[in-house]
Amino acid sequence: MSGSGLHQKLAEARSGILLFSLTPPRRSESDERVKEIAAVTLDRLAGLDVDGLILYDIDDESDRNPDERPFPYLPTMDPAVFHAQHLGGWDKPTIIYRCVGKYHEDDLADWLRHADPSRVLSVFVGASSGDKSVRTDMRRAQAVRQEVRPDLPLGAVVIGERHTRGGDEHLRMLAKQERGCSFFVSQVVYHVNDTKNLLSDYFYACQERGTAPRTVVFTLSLCGSLKTLEFVRWLGVDVPRWLQNSIRYSDDPLAESYRQAMAIARDLADFCEHLGMPYGFNVESVSIRRAEIEATIRLAADVAALLRERR
Repeated sequence: MSGSGLHQKLAEARSGILLFSLTPPRRSESDERVKEIAAVTLDRLAGLDVDGLILYDIDDESDRNPDERPFPYLPTMDPAVFHAQHLGGWDKPTIIYRCVGKYHEDDLADWLRHADPSRVLSVFVGASSGDKSVRTDMRRAQAVRQEVRPDLPLGAVVIGERHTRGGDEHLRMLAKQERGCSFFVSQVVYHVNDTKNLLSDYFYACQERGTAPRTVVFTLSLCGSLKTLEFVRWLGVDVPRWLQNSIRYSDDPLAESYRQAMAIARDLADFCEHLGMPYGFNVESVSIRRAEIEATIRLAADVAALLRERR
């Protein structure tokens, strides 16, 4: 079956998964331009040893942070539409993110009903703040998937910073697991300590309950400029002061960010293997700057090599 590699690894909660993530083209792009972007995307992916692709669903998060957004919010294509209509040449599975609050329950159910579970998985994302009005809340979305398409693998987002603030992210993970989530994808990791605290609490809570921990896929993202650093922080990602300084005062911020991303990957791999926690990595490519895109491709290749060494 197409995509059995990723499906099997996630079903068996095995380590060593590598994903590559993208945002779909902007909604304002012409059909011709979307085809060009898809062709370039397929060409880049062809050279990578990854288990699957993630397509993000972008939502306006200005309700969560009143400060001015460093980059303007630009609506993007529906990731499911981009995948179905333009990435037919991609022969590995794709994880389609769904910001469930954007969708009416019937639309979400309709998409789930028609999705091919051998090619498509999903990650449901909740509202960016408790005050945001939503069309479908997370619990209802998870219930709809259970009713309509229980065979479609479902993941959830996990946030180390939320654990640092509230101390209960591991309990949210367990609750999501009980509602059908079989894997987790982290928000971008820059603060390794937050992530280790969360993993440790989750792992031992699973042990206490006699529940097997599910694979956690850690997102790595390069930060090649001060503006990108500002945006990452605007999104709520905690970047330690020392790392901000390393990037801010470096002669080559992109090279420094790359070095730190690999250090984070090695540190988390060591920690998870010592703990006995199934893990993987997601290398995120969301920049439009050519240098950052090329560096991200190299990062994915280096992380793939790191995972091969540990098999």
